[in-house]
Formats: sequence, C-alpha cells, structure tokens
Amino acid sequence: MNLIIDVGNTRVKAAVFEKDSLVEQFVFKEIELNQEVEKIASKYIIHSGIISSVVAFPELILKKKVPFIELCATTKLPFNNLYSTPNTLGVDRIALVAGAVEKYPNRNVLIIDAGTCITYDFVNSQKEYLGGAISLGLKMRYTALNKFTSKLPLLEMKMVDDLIGNTTETSIHSGVINGVLNEINGVVEQYEKKNKDLTIVLTGGDTNFLAIQLKSSIFANPNFVLEGLNTILTYNKEGC
Repeated sequence: MNLIIDVGNTRVKAAVFEKDSLVEQFVFKEIELNQEVEKIASKYIIHSGIISSVVAFPELILKKKVPFIELCATTKLPFNNLYSTPNTLGVDRIALVAGAVEKYPNRNVLIIDAGTCITYDFVNSQKEYLGGAISLGLKMRYTALNKFTSKLPLLEMKMVDDLIGNTTETSIHSGVINGVLNEINGVVEQYEKKNKDLTIVLTGGDTNFLAIQLKSSIFANPNFVLEGLNTILTYNKEGC
C-alpha cells in the first residue's frame, strides 16, 4: 500500500491508498506526525510513500524503513511543467495538476484550491501546465480585516442571507463571502471564454462551504491533493 502525507500550513493530511483507491484518511497536527504515522504503519503494510510539505520537510522516522519520495521541483511528473519559475511552484499545486491529468485525461482543467490561500491552476488537454493565480483564502480575508483595522472584529466564516449587511458583522460576512464567490465565478468565466470543454475542480478545506454557493458547474473533491500525490508516487514507481 501507498502512504501519502501532505503537510500543509495548518495541519497534516495523510492517506493510505491501495493502487488508485483511497482506503483511509487521517488528519493531525505536524507535531504528531511520527506518532500518527507509526499508528498507520502498524495498521497497514506500507510499501512506499510520498510526502509533500509547504513548509520545511519534517523529520520522518518511517523513511528509514520504507522508500519515500519528497516532492520537489525535480521530481518526475506526469505532465509538462511550463511554469517559468518551477522552483517556486508550490508542491500542493504540483499535486493538484497531477491529479487533474490522471482523472481528466485529454481535457482542459481548471483546479481551484480553496484553503489558506485560493489557488487557480490550469492544465490543458496536452498535459501542459501553464500556471494560474494565487489569492487570499476566506479565513485570511477575515483575519486581514481585523488585523489591519482598529475596530473591526475577527469573525468565523458564515453563509450570508442577504447581499446588504445591516450590521458591521453582516457587512463583513457579505464582503468576504460574496467577494470570494464573485472572484471564483469571475475567474471561471474568463477561463471558459478562452478554453473549450473546460473541466472545473474545486478542492481544499473550504470546498464544502463554497461548492453549494457557486453558480458554476464544478466537481467538488476535497481529497484532490492526496489523489494527485498518489498519482505522482505511482508514476515514479512505474518508471515513468
């Protein structure tokens, strides 16, 4: 079985795959990494693994027993990376593109990852990754309003019932939520004008919150990074 580990800005997501099938998923803090991985390894027979980290790679004890790939700019990928600065491309975005070319072959795909940041990544039907965009995530927008003003409160995200906020709190919710929804819908419309047969994938921690409010026809998949990492691992194991 494959062990997939994705170290994010706020938490670690791990998963066990049997070939292309996700068997079980785990979420924990980075400080608990080795403890939780040992539990996983005691439950499943792990033959190989891949670890992706948006921060410095943590020390992984299991690497002494099982071959692991540390995803980086030089890792062999199942697509042609045309990003002008590949060394600066986030490993989470690399994984998303790998998942797209595996799940939607010969398609133009726009992947929207709604997490700490909102990222947009486009790969065309020839498996060429062209790039995308990076924007502020929902929680980051709420935090910015509180941090860079003297009186605005820090709020938890909440669905809005009305466009017009009639209190400071409802005004903040309207501004943040409607701002993100209109941003995503606007970006999708621009891509649809330039690319025929566009497939849109929404993933990330805020997937479920946003999916029911977006007007675009999308495939919501909160596990897309994990699936993409498994694709990269399999691609390297099979000798490309």
